[in-house]
Amino acid sequence: MAVTAPTDDAPRSPLERAASAIASARRAVVADRYATDTLAVEWRDLADLAAIAGEWRELAARALEPNVFYAPAFAGAAAPVFGRGAGAALVWSGSGPRKLLGYFPARIETRRYGVKLPVMVGWTHPYGPLGTPLVEREAAEPVIAAWLAHLARDPALPGLVLLPLLPESGPFARALGAILQRAQMPCADFGRSRRAMLAATAERSDYVERALGPRKHKELRRIGRRLSDLGAVLFTAATAPDAVAAALEDFFALEAGGWKGKAGTAAAQHDDIRGFIETAIADLAQSGQVSINRLLLDGRAIAATITLRSADAAWLWKIAYDESFARYSPGVMLTLAVTERLLDDATIAQTDSCAAANHPMIDHIWRERLVLCDRLIAVRPQAGFAHGRRLEALRRAAIGAAKALRARLRRR
Repeated sequence: MAVTAPTDDAPRSPLERAASAIASARRAVVADRYATDTLAVEWRDLADLAAIAGEWRELAARALEPNVFYAPAFAGAAAPVFGRGAGAALVWSGSGPRKLLGYFPARIETRRYGVKLPVMVGWTHPYGPLGTPLVEREAAEPVIAAWLAHLARDPALPGLVLLPLLPESGPFARALGAILQRAQMPCADFGRSRRAMLAATAERSDYVERALGPRKHKELRRIGRRLSDLGAVLFTAATAPDAVAAALEDFFALEAGGWKGKAGTAAAQHDDIRGFIETAIADLAQSGQVSINRLLLDGRAIAATITLRSADAAWLWKIAYDESFARYSPGVMLTLAVTERLLDDATIAQTDSCAAANHPMIDHIWRERLVLCDRLIAVRPQAGFAHGRRLEALRRAAIGAAKALRARLRRR
């Protein structure tokens, strides 16, 4: 085992030396317990993962980076709707009792670029806006390395891997980057975006006022008083399973009554999507991983949000409001109330807004940013990385041009 001497020549205290020795010993034990060549990797269809739900749930709870959209309660419910043809590479410990250490869901796209150049693409979908795989916190690098080595060794699998909606920084990105550098696997990032995130580290008590500024904060208080002139205003939070189920019905009704309903894209208008959401929310509620907050006016819901949670992370997943009350900004009012609740919960380190970049509402309230990218990796030298990189760039340029043209036509 190679040992690198510290570059800092400053003397260290006995306590610091002891802490460093303990940390080094722990890393050595973990590296020995989860050596890459002792790990087993298999591929299973998403539809076949119910048999390992227990092991999968435990992995989600101790993952290096939480991702509620890859937890079994959510992903299992989403698979029949959005996961056709998708599967997951599962990394297991090699010694008994077997332990699930990695979950890398993906689907193989044989003609992503219109030519025969297959790519393994991480599994995301419109209701699952995060692509961070689940990996064992104590063995992240061996697990990621075992997964990449498995892909590299199997000629039946694509030599190109695209990980969409991957956080550009953070524990997973650092572990992946270190392995790619050591293995000299080329990679390129596409679609870099920044979306709002709540990750206050200090001064939580006046976060909202500082984020909005005195003028905007005063204006929203005035709008709140105007709303209260119409009737009794109440903010509620449903977390118990029965209360969550009832509040979810309010969310469906609000979403269907707004612009999504007019466009035909509201969840309640599609039986399969509604069923997936009901199943996922019910299962997550059983383990206390859901909060549905509502703004009530004389007992009637005029805004609702759905917040999901896994470990010390949360996601402001969905929001809907009654557009007939738009002048009173019910969505903003409820978001402010939810923000205060999240800030009061010291067990939540950060909350992802799940919003598009430059969102006109949440960007002005939540000041931190989650930077995401889509990372293309060549796991084999002969994978055609340069060709794939050019085709991926062209594909995105064509999609961007088509969206711009559609937007111009709509404005006419």
